[in-house]
Amino acid sequence: MKILILNGPNLNLLGVREKSIYGSQSFELYFEELQQAFPGLELSYFQSNTEGVLIDKLHEVGFSYKGIVLNAAAYTHTSVALSDAIKAIETPVVEVHISNVFAREAFRHKSMIAPYCIGSISGFGLESYRLALQYFERLKPKQIGFGAKSS
Repeated sequence: MKILILNGPNLNLLGVREKSIYGSQSFELYFEELQQAFPGLELSYFQSNTEGVLIDKLHEVGFSYKGIVLNAAAYTHTSVALSDAIKAIETPVVEVHISNVFAREAFRHKSMIAPYCIGSISGFGLESYRLALQYFERLKPKQIGFGAKSS
């Protein structure tokens, strides 16, 4: 079962930026832990600081993968284009955030992508990704993927 973890802007700096919010571990090291913890899932990882590149990646996998775990970072709160891309694909998307966005600045309380995701997880540090993967792992492949998203 192919699952993409897709990270947005500034998440390439995990482990070095704002450690009090995002922790001190790089995502690459954490991704290795996820691969070991979920041997039944075929995990891939992609990160970009560019909105259009993230949209291209959603289009690329959004009709063939069984799930996408998306941390759109700041684009969560601003990108109609990213929202439209999620709406356009068939693969179910789980929105994740490392920090509790509702305990931060008010502008972070609104998600442009949440209405088109099957769920949102926020505030559990890097473990937010693990929780999203557990969701996909617990569902049988025939139960997720094409046609599973609500419009």
